[in-house]
Amino acid sequence: MCRSIKTLRPPALPERATDDDVRAAALQYVRKVSGFRAPAAHNQEVFDRAVEEIARATRELLDGLEIRGAAGRSAG
Repeated sequence: MCRSIKTLRPPALPERATDDDVRAAALQYVRKVSGFRAPAAHNQEVFDRAVEEIARATRELLDGLEIRGAAGRSAG
């Protein structure tokens, strides 16, 4: 149905995940959970809203993680 969702934090990704990376992961998650690759028109709004909410939550998670010992980490 869909490819695996990739890890979006260092060191798996050498740089900050882009908004496209985050949205693609959210879309894959919603597709997997809903069982729909593309929803019917009557489900499109709720499908799109779920993708956006999951992308927002994912960005918040990634931005809040403290990765210790990661190479290239900026000093705070």
